[in-house]
This record gives sequence, C-alpha cells and structure tokens, in this order.
Amino acid sequence: MGAAPGPEGAGSLRKDWKVAVAKAQAVGAGRRQVTMKGLYFQQSSTNEEITFVFQERENLPATEDYYVKLQVKACALSQINTKLLAEMKMEKDFFPVGREVAGIVLDVGSKVSFFQPDDEVVGILPLDSEDPGLCEVVRVHEHYLVHKPEKVTWAEAAGTIRDGVQAYTALHYLSHLSPGKSVLIMDGASALGTIAIQLAHHRGARVISTACSLEDKQYLERLRPSLARVIDLSNGKAHVAESCLEETGGLGVDIVLDAGVRLYSKDDEPAVKLQPLPHKHDIITLLGVGGHWVTTEENLQVQHHFCTKRMSVTKKNACLLSWILQIAIAFSSREQRWLSLTMKFGICQTYNRENIFVS
Repeated sequence: MGAAPGPEGAGSLRKDWKVAVAKAQAVGAGRRQVTMKGLYFQQSSTNEEITFVFQERENLPATEDYYVKLQVKACALSQINTKLLAEMKMEKDFFPVGREVAGIVLDVGSKVSFFQPDDEVVGILPLDSEDPGLCEVVRVHEHYLVHKPEKVTWAEAAGTIRDGVQAYTALHYLSHLSPGKSVLIMDGASALGTIAIQLAHHRGARVISTACSLEDKQYLERLRPSLARVIDLSNGKAHVAESCLEETGGLGVDIVLDAGVRLYSKDDEPAVKLQPLPHKHDIITLLGVGGHWVTTEENLQVQHHFCTKRMSVTKKNACLLSWILQIAIAFSSREQRWLSLTMKFGICQTYNRENIFVS
C-alpha cells in the first residue's frame, strides 16, 4: 500500500482542488451566460395582438468603447408603444421588452469616463437596443445611464426613471400644481397615473381619477390618502364631464392629465380603443376657467368655436425616442442630485408646448 501523502502532498492536493473548483465555476458561469434568457414580444401583422416569448441569448460580446455591461437588478414594465415602433419602421421579428432598468456595472468599455465596475446605476434602454431589460445582463451606452442614489431602492429607481419623471413634468412644470387645486388624472391605476396621484396628493391637491375596470376601481378606492372621486368608465354609463362638474360644484377642474382622448365621434372613430376614452370636447367642458390640460394625444386639434372659456392646452410630446434623447441629455450633465436636476436639464425639450388662449 502506498504511504499517505505528507504535508507537502496535502498542500498540492488542496491547490489542485482550488484550481479545479475555479475552472468549474468559470465553466458554469459561461454556461449560465449561454442559457441566459430575455423577454421579447412579437406583434401580429394582421392585428395588434402581442405575443410574449422568452429567448435564449448567447454570450454578450466584449464591452465596446462607450458601452457598459450591466447586471439588471430591477426592470420597470411600461406600456409598449407599438404605434411608434411602426412609424419608425423598425422591422424586427422580435422586439425586446423592458427598457427602464436599474443595476450594477459589471464591466466598462475603454472610453467610458463616468462609470466603473460595481457602480449602482439606473437608465433607459434606447428603442434600437437589441437587449431586453428583462434579462440578467444588458449592454447600455453610458449616456443612457445615471448614478442611482444610495437611499433609492432598485425598484423605485427603475419605476420612476420614466413614468415618474413624466408625471412630475406634467404636474409641476406644465400645469403648475399647487395646494388646493383640483386635478383629474385619467386611468389612475396605470403606472403613470398611480405616480401622478401620489405626487398630486403630496402637493395638497384634490384628486379625481377614472377607472377602466372594476379591478382598477377597487385599487383606486384603496389608495391612501383617498381620492375625492373615482369615476368608473367600465360600464359605459358614467360621464366624465358631468361627474367632474358635480364634484367641483360646477366650477370645473383646474388640471387634467389624460391618457388619450377621442378625436372623432363614435361613428367616425377609425379603430376600437383598448380602454374607454373621453371626447376632447368633454375635456374642454370639464375644465375650469384658466385650467390646464396636459394631453398625451399627439394629433390633438382644438378649434376656437369649441372653446367657451379661457384655457391653456399643453401638448405632451408622444414621441418616445425624443423623450429618451432628452433623458440622455439630462444624464450627460453627470450631476449627482436626483429628480430635480434631471428635470432642470431635460424638461424644456421633453415637451412640445402649445399654449392656446381663447377668450
């Protein structure tokens, strides 16, 4: 029988074991990257039906000059703007899902100057990104990222970088929200609507909101502080203008933040909407004197003979690509302060303002 290994032999075995473990971990990591999956969607060519699929992704290539390799910790799920993708003629079999991401920097390109490995960041993936946010690791150009404040959680960062900034812009910069004002927030159960409700309550406003389903209505009624009124549009019986005028004693609301409006009558509407929308004339009817209307409808036209009061209509830029570019401009400032400076640098060009004053 052979002699038992001495101290030197034992040390050699331990060394070989560590090397073997390291190799196994490296192989395992490589396999995990090969089998890493991302979420994509495919839109039918005949209708607007969307199908979601998971696809395996190959190893990410070496990080390019100005790109950052990011380990995703949280990804927000915002509404997919299929209309914009069609207008930009982005022909793909599968489109990546999830664009607002927060995570940890794993690697940086040779020309990246604002980030280094282990930095905690948050940002928005561009429309032409090949990587979905709903994935383990993504590649992002450094100009689409900003450092995440330590006190902000991953979910909060990813959830507010787009919808939060939009809601803050609409209420505080475009409509000059102040305590005591009445605000109508359409589709309050949506991501944008929920954040807008919280911001309006924080400033002491009186909030009215609409619900597109019974589930949304129950959700809004559970919010605290409670809303002044929840208008249920799911059954088709409630009338937005009448409900708002009743709630405000006939004076009308001071601020309207819509989620889309009907431009035509029901008979002339070109397509069936996914949710009940008020007509543009209803919005004008329920606005108070000097009220502000912040709209998401890019083709809105308001004719003089429909306006019976002095009002200000602010048209929000619906082009998501323009929004991302402005966010990138804001991020390139590299200021470390959070929301306020993001707004300071990005707000003036984020929205295309059209003020219409009618006596």
